[in-house]
Amino acid sequence: MAKLLTLTVLGLGLALFRDHRSSYQTRMNAVREVTPVELPNCNFVKGIENGSEDLEILPNGLAFISSGLKYPGLKDFEPANPGKILLMDLNEKGLTVLELEITGSKFDLSSFNPHGISTFTDEDNTVYLLVVNHPDGKTTVELFKFQEEEKSLLHLKTIRHKLLPNLNDIVAVGPEQFYGTNDHYFVHPYLRSWELYLGLSWSYVVYYSPNEVRVVAEGFDFANGISLSPDGKYVYIAELLAHKIHVYEKHANWTLTPLKSLDFNTLVDNISVDPVTGDLWVGCHPNGMRIFYNDPENPPASEVLRIQNILTEEPKVTLVYAENGTVLQGSTVASVYKGRLLIGTVFHKALCCEL
Repeated sequence: MAKLLTLTVLGLGLALFRDHRSSYQTRMNAVREVTPVELPNCNFVKGIENGSEDLEILPNGLAFISSGLKYPGLKDFEPANPGKILLMDLNEKGLTVLELEITGSKFDLSSFNPHGISTFTDEDNTVYLLVVNHPDGKTTVELFKFQEEEKSLLHLKTIRHKLLPNLNDIVAVGPEQFYGTNDHYFVHPYLRSWELYLGLSWSYVVYYSPNEVRVVAEGFDFANGISLSPDGKYVYIAELLAHKIHVYEKHANWTLTPLKSLDFNTLVDNISVDPVTGDLWVGCHPNGMRIFYNDPENPPASEVLRIQNILTEEPKVTLVYAENGTVLQGSTVASVYKGRLLIGTVFHKALCCEL
């Protein structure tokens, strides 16, 4: 009888493992292949060889790009070098970047590990850059002031809070105010791995200000990119492993109300919003398994989606760019400026295409 009970428990355990493995592979889009969608004129951005995980384009065409992300389980070609913030002028014909000097005596450059970024411009046209940072495996948000003439960033403040344990991306709503996505609940790498594998939808979105910090949305399977509509009335959240983008209404007291969700056959990463049209541009991973288990013989592919009229009953979704990884590996973000599409990656190059 004891032997039969043991075999029964073992069988149930194996069945549960198979179910979770199947679910994990589905969430990762493990068997998805890419049908190429090409753009007529695409060129690499010179000076980017170790990632361009997130980017933000100002109305004047200056683009901030975070590079050199070190993230558990993901490829890193320069593990000994800290991350950096790059600047690119999309008004220029040449596709080159400049590394911005970071000043401020209290900021530790040696452990700089930038992830999601966002900008805020005040009434005096002062540009602030907020950067998710992972120094030594922890999470902070670094507040910088952009000094355009000096081509530098002045570090103003480091933000820490217990509700910001694993930030992925942020969208600024003030110099020291933002919404941020925590992509994991657990801090310990071992527990985070199991959380990812089991599909525990415990990640969440936080509103932060110096006076108030609170969870405003939760129950996500790896909350990732986050952005704001041009009129500031709606917040868009990418749920990476559920293959969804959620639309939330933003209220005067900074709370969020869910309105709708869109489903995709790809892992949606960072979201950029065209300030003129309101269109969403999304960097995506067609096969997420290739991102987390990198194989040089089978590199991660890239996709870019454009979503028009997202607030209507029938949004228009267009696959603008798709490539199997031979050119661009692991696209995370895409944004447009005057007919040019800039595509970033988690650990690879950056591509600029004419639309």
